[in-house]
Amino acid sequence: MLHGPAELLPISSSAHVALAPWLLRWDYAELDAELRKEFEVALHAGTAAALLIVLRAEVGDFVRNLSPRALALAGLASAPAALAGYALERPIERHLGTPATIATGLLAGGVVLAWADRTPQRRTSADASASDALCLGVAQACALVPGVSRSGATLAAARRRGFAREDAHRLSRHAALPVIAGAAALKGVRAGRRGFARGGAAQITAGVAASFFSTLATARVIRRLERDRSLAPYAVYRTALGATVLRRLTAPGTTMTS
Repeated sequence: MLHGPAELLPISSSAHVALAPWLLRWDYAELDAELRKEFEVALHAGTAAALLIVLRAEVGDFVRNLSPRALALAGLASAPAALAGYALERPIERHLGTPATIATGLLAGGVVLAWADRTPQRRTSADASASDALCLGVAQACALVPGVSRSGATLAAARRRGFAREDAHRLSRHAALPVIAGAAALKGVRAGRRGFARGGAAQITAGVAASFFSTLATARVIRRLERDRSLAPYAVYRTALGATVLRRLTAPGTTMTS
């Protein structure tokens, strides 16, 4: 149930998926690695499906007003993350998915988010250029690091480029949806080629349903909160969560791995 709202807010859904079981001392990390991967694919698939419903008006407007310029901007906003994810997914999973590295991503992302939100609000989403789209694309690529947050990185990039908060949220959503859907599709194809883990059907179904309905339930509330609201509370939350993880890591007998 955490994945839906955590994907929409700039607080890192990947961090919450990894840290919630670790902080609660569940045995999630001890499960079969392929089953965990399939479950996380299911979470992204459920969120992507719900977002298509929630954003159907915006998606419809984009399709009706489709133009070479719009396609080019969408490609620039998506390509860096797609290429980086395809090339670096496995190394990132092996080396950057521990509680310590996730906490670092949360803290660093929170600082950048608070700093970027100090930029004057002087532009609208209609002003977005190729360089803006590329900046959002690079931000999404950086968000492959667990804890950084896709929405957090793109919001910070958009705010630093001078977009008003509501427009920054809109650009962040538009940049994220193709990447979320594409990542879920790619990982789903890979999982299908490998063959799904034995006994994982129930968990995968539950993951899709939970992320789908939690996204639907919270998306409209979250979008109302976006209207010219400071991003500082998200930075504070990220800092508190990162600090909680670091305190736990320094406790006697705590392992550095998830």
